[in-house]
Amino acid sequence: MRTTMTVNGRPYELDVPPRRTLADALREDCGLTGTHLGCEHGVCGACTVLVDGEAMRSCLMFAVQCDGARVRTVEGLADGGEHPLQAAFTAEHALQCGFCTPGFLMLAAGAIEADPGVVDDPERLRELLTSNLCRCTGYEAIRRAVRAAAGRQG
Repeated sequence: MRTTMTVNGRPYELDVPPRRTLADALREDCGLTGTHLGCEHGVCGACTVLVDGEAMRSCLMFAVQCDGARVRTVEGLADGGEHPLQAAFTAEHALQCGFCTPGFLMLAAGAIEADPGVVDDPERLRELLTSNLCRCTGYEAIRRAVRAAAGRQG
């Protein structure tokens, strides 16, 4: 099936099988390997991208569902520089193995852009971040990084 989408500001015309996931299309057809595939069941969040500004699990979406959509991946986060979230994750030691990091970055970017106040409520922030899994950090450093980044973006 023919589908068109804008990924990180660049238009793509893709010819994909109807059941190709967005994650596979991003990785295989667009060459954007920053979107990681973990569980492939929508549980871990490593494949989180923004579709029309909303955080979505790209392993659960078909590429054809994104026809005409704007997709933003971790590669498009910084736009040539370093995004405040990336700097904060480094400064706060919010990553170890790094496998989950792209998903956390995109989840946090979408949440902060939609509602910067999410970082002011510890319970809301905790709830948001527990939707993604990390087996290395224990989440506290990730929470600190997201709060720090939100302060830099504001």
